[in-house]
Amino acid sequence: MGSVLVGIAALFAVLWFMRKYVQANPTGMASGMQKAGGVLALIAGILITLRGGLALGVPLGLAGLALLGWTRGIPFFSGSMGGPNPVSRQRTAFLEVAIDHVTGAMRGRVIAGKRAGADLDALDEATLNALMAEFDPASRQLLMAYRDRRSAGRREYAQGGADARQRGAAASGKMTEEEAYQILGLQPGAGAQEIGHAYRSLMKKLHPDQGGTTYLAARINEAKEVLLRRHR
Repeated sequence: MGSVLVGIAALFAVLWFMRKYVQANPTGMASGMQKAGGVLALIAGILITLRGGLALGVPLGLAGLALLGWTRGIPFFSGSMGGPNPVSRQRTAFLEVAIDHVTGAMRGRVIAGKRAGADLDALDEATLNALMAEFDPASRQLLMAYRDRRSAGRREYAQGGADARQRGAAASGKMTEEEAYQILGLQPGAGAQEIGHAYRSLMKKLHPDQGGTTYLAARINEAKEVLLRRHR
């Protein structure tokens, strides 16, 4: 009976942490709330399991591991994009790019123009430079983001880059909910907690301070805002 009461109390505490976590602005405070809730759930799950309460202790412990982010890459806990890790998808008039939330790796293909169907990884720098001249501003922004990841920040393709940066955001247009779900790697109807988790996961890999670009960060921020409007 004692272990059940402890488990119920721990469960209510975790739910409280999760509520505060969802309501918080996704910054350091939210991250701290998530980690604190994860530690609490994990400790409670271990104690309850040791006292024989497997039916309550194991799920509680797994919830703690999930809040701490230690279940990423495990198929049962992974995203629903068909692979082991959740994937963000960004599409423009000329490009489609997929970004792995866990590793930050980017893969892409050309979907229009002279090189339609080509895998970006298979194209050399000279060909990518030619594509920069062919693409619209939004596609150039996405291609530059891909090339930043591929070349670890080297700017061998700087010609025209500044112009693309200045015009890309305005040319992208208003983001739809469908686009926002794809950018955050979520299924339609995702809750505020899932949106916040996907946002933070991507920002850890694609924020300019982490080797990403201002374009990608702006798109991720916009996607989060579009979807969170539904929960306000």
